[in-house]
Parts: sequence; C-alpha cells; structure tokens
Amino acid sequence: MNDQIQSVEYYDVLSTEDRNRVLRNTYWLLAVSMLPTVLGAWVGVASGISYALSGGLGIILMLAGAFGFIYAIEKTKHSSTGVYVLLGFTFFMGLMLSRMIAMVLGFKNGAELVMTAFGGTAGVFFVMASLASVIKRDISGLGKWLMVGVIILMVGSIINIFVGSSTGMLVISVLSMAIFSAFMLYDLKQIMDGGETNYISATLTLYLDVLNVFQSLLALLGIFGGERD
Repeated sequence: MNDQIQSVEYYDVLSTEDRNRVLRNTYWLLAVSMLPTVLGAWVGVASGISYALSGGLGIILMLAGAFGFIYAIEKTKHSSTGVYVLLGFTFFMGLMLSRMIAMVLGFKNGAELVMTAFGGTAGVFFVMASLASVIKRDISGLGKWLMVGVIILMVGSIINIFVGSSTGMLVISVLSMAIFSAFMLYDLKQIMDGGETNYISATLTLYLDVLNVFQSLLALLGIFGGERD
C-alpha cells in the first residue's frame, strides 16, 4: 500500500516537473524568437520591401506564408528542426510587420511609439502570466468563445480593408488587443495545467498572441499618439 502511494506521489511530482520544463523551454524559445522578428522588421524597413507588402498581394503573401510555416512547424515540432522552422517563421512575420512599423516611424515620435508598444506588450504578457499562475479554476471553455471572436475579427478586418474606415480600424484594434490578451491568458494557463506538452507548439501560440497584441497596441498608439512633422 505504501509503495502504491509513493508511486502516485512520484508521478505527480514528475508531472509537475514536466509542466515546469515545458513552461521554461517555452519562455526561453519565445524570448529567442523575438530576435528574428526584430531582424525581419529591420530588413523590411531598411530595404523598403515593406511598401511592396501593401494591398491584396501583401495579404495573400502573408496568409500563404503564415499558414505554410504553421503547417511546417506542426510537422516538425517533435524534433530540433521545429525550432529552426519556428525561428524562420518569426523572421517572416517580422518582415510582414515592417509595413506597419515603417508607417509609425513616419511620425515624428515614431521610435518612441514603437518602444512604448513593445513595453506595453511586455506588460500585458507579465500580467497574463501572473494571472495564469494564480487562477485555480478551469478556463478551457474560454477557448471556443475566443475562436468565435477571432473569426469575427478576421471578417471585420477583411471588410475594413475595402471600406478603409479609420473608425473601423480603431474598433478592430481594440477588439484584437482584448481578444489576444485573453488568448494569452488561456494559452499560458493551458501550458501551466499540462494541456500543452510540446514547447514548440506552446511557443507558436504564445508568439501569435504577443504579435497580435503588439500590432493592435502599435495601431492604437499611432492613431492617438502619432505626431506629424
């Protein structure tokens, strides 16, 4: 009987160790993934390729590239190759992000806005990580509602591309920041509770949350805080 109890306690501890290992590796890889993102954004702005990423062609390229990389990451996530594919994806997303960054840098205080958006995103991540570590209840049911929100957001974004409404962009940015901040909490909680056991997949989901929060915050700062010469 004592041996059985010791065995159960051992596996409980092992399970906790596994969750901590996944979380630790996820944080590490997420931090590393910021480097190719910054490099990609710099290349996009410096080379002027960001201006070629506008319009329908840019959207098609972004969607095709993003889904292609995500498919490749899922196929290679159980090997070290998945890490390199993920880092390639973050470089690609940095390129895609360069158009918005170039637009914001066109403001007199553009560099300050970019750094503020970066700091604000880090703050959101810290808050969500802290909440995920103290919330005891199961929030897995939140995922379905968040996915509905993402679908509505995508439809609204596509419509606004053709409408070109500044009010629409404002609403979409606010909703996007709220939805992906909540997604960040959801994904972190999944990792901490052992619902996600692969650190490459975990990094991918958190990276997309962080990227969308950053884009939304940068758009809002550009709308409300951009100073023209």
